[in-house]
Amino acid sequence: MSDLSFPVYVHLGPFAIHPHFFFEMLAYTLGFQFYRWLSRRAPDSAQVPTAYKLWFLIACVAGAAAGARVLAWLETPYDVITGQWIAPGKTIVGGLLGGWIGVEVVKGYFGMTRRTGDTYVLPLIFGIALGRVGCFLTGLADHTYGVATSLPWAVDFGDGVLRHPTQLYESLFLLLSGVLLFGLRHRLQRQGLMFRAFMGLYLSFRLGVECIKPSLKIYGGLSAIQWACLAGLGALAYSLWRMYQRVPAVEGLGVVAEHKVSG
Repeated sequence: MSDLSFPVYVHLGPFAIHPHFFFEMLAYTLGFQFYRWLSRRAPDSAQVPTAYKLWFLIACVAGAAAGARVLAWLETPYDVITGQWIAPGKTIVGGLLGGWIGVEVVKGYFGMTRRTGDTYVLPLIFGIALGRVGCFLTGLADHTYGVATSLPWAVDFGDGVLRHPTQLYESLFLLLSGVLLFGLRHRLQRQGLMFRAFMGLYLSFRLGVECIKPSLKIYGGLSAIQWACLAGLGALAYSLWRMYQRVPAVEGLGVVAEHKVSG
């Protein structure tokens, strides 16, 4: 795949749209519509109470934005190609962890114990997989490519070096994870378990795939994203331990506890 000229613009009539912008907006739009469709079909026990929806949205967006920016700055304080200092971009790992933290903080403030992440899993998988196509088509400027390789599917993103197309690896992994989790949905009935399964799969994948990316491994031999993945996996392990230590308040359909608001 060395005949592409990056970035590969998306042409719609007379307009030439940058691939990163086009696929990011497409991922947000279709992912949100997918989430709305799933949430309308979710059982009452799995839905976010109406009184909390706005707070959850604010907490999730703010946490994701902060996490994505902070981790991106720690990950690439300078351009690995030119050696020039650059403004931070965004990282999916930071966004996922930051959004999760933001929602948990709001839930703790309101005293809510219902786990609400399962409905987001398939839309997240779909949205991230679609967004990574835009990252791939953007080329070197996106800083999500892999290291040099001689594999037959290696891609020259414009600098004459054949590299791992790690963006496409991620899209493929996410789609396979989505098929797996959808197939196991009846076994993952305990509330919050599907979300934790997704996060565990994704963070484990990112921990490994970062080994074939030319990121800065300046934090004890690991990148900032790898340390964030390890921290996230540790938090997931603790969360699962807490989940199975608690006696379910309501049986059936995996409901662990109904939400409560502290007075």
